[in-house]
Amino acid sequence: MSGLYEADFVARLARGVVALLDGWGLPLDSQVELLTVSENATFLVIPSDGADNVVVRVHRPGYHTRAEIASELAWIDALRERQVITTPRPLTRRDGEPIARFDDEGERRDAVAFTFMPGHEPQQGDALAAGFQKLGAISARLHAHARAWQPPASFTRKVWDADTIVGERPHWGPWQDAIALDAAGHDILSRAVALLRTRLHDYGSTPDRFGLIHADLRLANLLVHGDQLAVIDFDDCGFGWFCADFAAAISFIEEQPDVPRLLDAWLEGYRHVAPLAEADEDMIPTLVMLRRIQLTAWLASHAETPTALEVGDGYTAGTVRLARRYLDGGIPFGA
Repeated sequence: MSGLYEADFVARLARGVVALLDGWGLPLDSQVELLTVSENATFLVIPSDGADNVVVRVHRPGYHTRAEIASELAWIDALRERQVITTPRPLTRRDGEPIARFDDEGERRDAVAFTFMPGHEPQQGDALAAGFQKLGAISARLHAHARAWQPPASFTRKVWDADTIVGERPHWGPWQDAIALDAAGHDILSRAVALLRTRLHDYGSTPDRFGLIHADLRLANLLVHGDQLAVIDFDDCGFGWFCADFAAAISFIEEQPDVPRLLDAWLEGYRHVAPLAEADEDMIPTLVMLRRIQLTAWLASHAETPTALEVGDGYTAGTVRLARRYLDGGIPFGA
């Protein structure tokens, strides 16, 4: 890999994880394997004493503050305490701290650990609609908890709105840097951004439609194990539009022909748990378009990651196609 997560950097992170193992009560000679690189680097720890496996996430430099990481863990603990969803348990270290840190050539690296949870990513196909019905119900429970929960005074997470996604200082980089974006595509995306910003402004961000969300409920962050659907990776949780959780769920599969059926299933599952206003449902196409442009920017700023390499240059062209449909009054998903 080239870019931030080149081989030498990942190897240094792995050594850093080994140095932290004793603090979690894990043997220093445990096996440490790279699981995935995305926003962060995630490692699987297989303890040499036969204890349960552990997942360690080393945070990407410069993305989250220590307070933001602690806030993520606080929400996960609250969700687990109330049994809102099934999700791995954050591990506390011997010193009582939930966040570890190690030195990497003079730079501080933050790391957290979770219990390992068995399962696999949902697969596309006929069974996916049933999974999206479950995901709709999970989303509704998450949103209900977020509306009622009183977070600690120190709680701080990023805001995911038009300004921080497609504005002047976007968290995931400017959409204008999209890979292989030509002048014609730039013009189409520029008009789409202007339209969605207007619609989102008119929609507003009142507490009934905007609050704490997972923000990255894509297939890679779901685990199927038997009849159970678990949610992992709250690293991007923050304050955004509640229905943006559906937009995130179809990340990288927006042009698949069954996406409208997945939306119907998600809505059915959601409404089985909580009501959803017509105005909220009507905003979903705009939120899908917003997410698609956000991902297009992310691919450019994280070009070395396996996700970016797998998706390839054609994703930008697809974003332009969907933006053209959006501008013409169509829905920016499905075939």
